[in-house]
Amino acid sequence: MALNVILTAAVLTLLTQESLSQQDVCGQPKLNTRIVGGQDAPAGSWPWQVSLQTSGHFCGGSLINNQWVLTAAHCVPGGDLVGAKVLLGLQSLEGSNPNSVTRTVAKSINHPSYNSVTKENDIALLQLSSTVTFTDYISPVCLASTGSTFYSGINTWVTGWGNIGSGNLLPSPQTLQEVQVPIVGNRRCKCSYGASSITDNMLCAGLLEGGKDSCQGDSGGPLVIKQNGRWIQAGVVSFGIGCAEPNFPGVYATVSQYQTWINSHITSNQPGFIVFTSTGTDSDLSEWCSEVPPIVTATATTTTTTASTASKPTVGVCGYAPQNSRILGVSSVTTDGQWPWMASLQKNGQHVCGGALVSFNAVLSNANCFSSPIVPSEWTVVLGRLRQNGSNPFEVSLNVINITLSNQTGSNVAVLQLSTTPSLNNYIQPICLDNGKTIQEGAACWATGWSSGQGGEEQLMQQFQTSVLNCGNASTSDSICTDLFTLEQGDSGGPLMCKLDGYWYQTAVLPYVNSTSRAKRATTTMVFDKLTNFQDFLLRTVGTFLTPTTTNTSTSSTNTTNTTTVASSAREGTPFFFSFHLLILSLCLLFFSHDS
Repeated sequence: MALNVILTAAVLTLLTQESLSQQDVCGQPKLNTRIVGGQDAPAGSWPWQVSLQTSGHFCGGSLINNQWVLTAAHCVPGGDLVGAKVLLGLQSLEGSNPNSVTRTVAKSINHPSYNSVTKENDIALLQLSSTVTFTDYISPVCLASTGSTFYSGINTWVTGWGNIGSGNLLPSPQTLQEVQVPIVGNRRCKCSYGASSITDNMLCAGLLEGGKDSCQGDSGGPLVIKQNGRWIQAGVVSFGIGCAEPNFPGVYATVSQYQTWINSHITSNQPGFIVFTSTGTDSDLSEWCSEVPPIVTATATTTTTTASTASKPTVGVCGYAPQNSRILGVSSVTTDGQWPWMASLQKNGQHVCGGALVSFNAVLSNANCFSSPIVPSEWTVVLGRLRQNGSNPFEVSLNVINITLSNQTGSNVAVLQLSTTPSLNNYIQPICLDNGKTIQEGAACWATGWSSGQGGEEQLMQQFQTSVLNCGNASTSDSICTDLFTLEQGDSGGPLMCKLDGYWYQTAVLPYVNSTSRAKRATTTMVFDKLTNFQDFLLRTVGTFLTPTTTNTSTSSTNTTNTTTVASSAREGTPFFFSFHLLILSLCLLFFSHDS
């Protein structure tokens, strides 16, 4: 493991939300009472740290209750690690460890969507052969819960028995190491690794100037943050370019993205989950590069002419939701900024239908939301709204100057032209329009809206998750099919949206539902007309479609991405039963190999 210095300190919130299972014991090491900062970790400082061994140490992990360990999926070759040794309470890989106990792996579970090439969903669970008794040297860590936020610059700690540098083995007696590294925001991290290489399921941490990082042999180990006296695991060591290389921080699986999956396998004595909440402003939002376009802020025009003459930002960016970093689908209720393109279409001050901001001054909805004669002055569009009743500090209400219906055979859509161009921010952003994107069968897509009678007294916006299905006899070029979900009055006109390469695309408009019916059908499949059916109409009314990236991506950024594909390396160690000659060979090839 490479050495570390503190970059910045962030103020941590005192508000926590805890589970009811391990909250009394998790994340509270009795022997870690100092502000840590050394190199060798004193015994008992990190009592959840485990060593995974066959003929020698090859990966780390963390104890999350008395019988389960969390680690990286790439530490579980072939998805099966049954019989491997798990050492708990271990201080050094050599010599006496009086506080250590050993268990074997009775069951190993890799995340079902783990991708060994991209390292997406690089997380796994190991069930121990028998329970362990908690001591001063063996106790579980708390886990970051759904809804946790990790702003750039927050200091974290990572522990393990990995290399102390690229090709530099941990010297005898191979004592557990600790290193402090700051969070590097995902936008900045994408600028180093390439936009498609870093996903919402990944977290980056390290010094951009290099010198401090996790390394080979640390894979599967915990990245932890302290909040309100508790140590919370935010990440699982996954991969990186070399070790401690400038501009290439370590990459970790984001634990808060997997609460539902973890609890689905640990049904009793579930781990202690705590929400980690960053305060202040996330400086990562101001980061941009050729791989990651800037978050565009458009200044509202003061002209009295039509909105089409308003000045527009020169960078076309869409489908980016800065506040949407949590696991979706855990709750049907949304939060401020989670879906920043959502619009409430209101007639004479009353919500009628949903819609989506699809350009800097146009909103897309369902044509059946409008009855003849259409009088645009009767309509307003509210952006940045979360609650239909109650306070909405981020909302903006805009007049409508024109409503155009597609007037095609079959279902139809409507485009509303706004009187002014709204200022774009974390809570108001346009979504990308599907322009023939391929959405794979089984992909998760989402719908949002203000369902009638839903969302409590405040009528909060609701969200619905669904999966893309094979349309069967329906034309897949004209239709998209999903699992059944219930639509109600007020949801009509909202977007059906899917995430592709880190950005959100609207692929269909939700059908119209009147006040006496609900779109809950006997069939198990819902069929939507894809937006590609309305492409000519949308090009006439909306104009050139926004894109999530600039069109002048430089050659150098492409080369960076290609280099990442070749050189990114998982951080598991090499088992000690390999011969000395093979060890030397592996070190020589370290920079050309993905896995050590």
